[in-house]
Amino acid sequence: MLKAFGFAVALSVVGIGAVTPVTLAETVMERVSRTGVLRAGTNRTAKPFAFVDDRGQAFGYSVDMLRRIHRELSAELGREIKLEITTVESDERIPFITRGRVDIICDASSFTWKRDRQVDFSLSYGVTGTRLLVRQDSGISGEPDSLLGKRVAAMPGTTNEAAVRRVQPQATVVLFDKRAETYLALQNGKVDAVAADGIFLEAWLDKNVFASQFEIAGYPYSREGVACMVPENNSALLNSVNYSIANFMQGVVSGEAEDLAIFDRWFGDESVVPLSQDLRNLALENMRLVLDFHEAIPSRPPAASVTPPAPVNNPGAKPKPPTGWPSLLN
Repeated sequence: MLKAFGFAVALSVVGIGAVTPVTLAETVMERVSRTGVLRAGTNRTAKPFAFVDDRGQAFGYSVDMLRRIHRELSAELGREIKLEITTVESDERIPFITRGRVDIICDASSFTWKRDRQVDFSLSYGVTGTRLLVRQDSGISGEPDSLLGKRVAAMPGTTNEAAVRRVQPQATVVLFDKRAETYLALQNGKVDAVAADGIFLEAWLDKNVFASQFEIAGYPYSREGVACMVPENNSALLNSVNYSIANFMQGVVSGEAEDLAIFDRWFGDESVVPLSQDLRNLALENMRLVLDFHEAIPSRPPAASVTPPAPVNNPGAKPKPPTGWPSLLN
């Protein structure tokens, strides 16, 4: 009996030793507090959510969310945190998080149940969905039957690729690693349509010199919420991220100047993607729906703005996207 008891104790000790490294593993918040660095990932070409200018600097609606999150983390941890931004390709997003190369990704990522098995999603702070960019004389209406036998460009591993395959299995999906390559293939007649988030297509049409030859087909294939992604099982980080996003959306809905300036910089009348009044109302309504299920955040003194400084020669100028970005749309 004593031998059996001793054997059981030995197994318990081995078991405890085996799980100790997991139990004591450092969380993202602990590592950020220790190192003073938040490692973030974003996209190079996902305008207006995330893109880089000709100097390699990151800009966009989601990048502004990253800066809000960074600011909130600094306040929570009681120290200045450095924000390091790395650009990642669409198919690199999940691996970069699961392998610990970044702590958070905010670009144009949308929720899927498959992705949710590998990462955790924040609250959605934007709405998009799969649409088709086509030539005006293509005869493609967007209805599934109009895609029978057509060649549709998409990026691999995106919800856009999945949407086309779902709604019309008899269409041929042609995959490209770069977003610019999909537009070029359409211009050169190598594909009949480009499947992408509708906001991306609006941005391309708004600034491209060949825009008059193309249009966005009317039939939407999906409606998706844009959110940030963080590693699984990091509730402290996710709580801070969600608080920052909810605080921002609450500010937009209630008309706070700083938050409205961020929203309008990317979706206002003179922005990268001007929204119609209907689409603007839809965006605001989605924010309200998200906020309806969360406690209101108490008002507090305004913090330092994440708005980029106005040009020195015109201090009163309205902030606009950086010089150089239109060339990235072509």
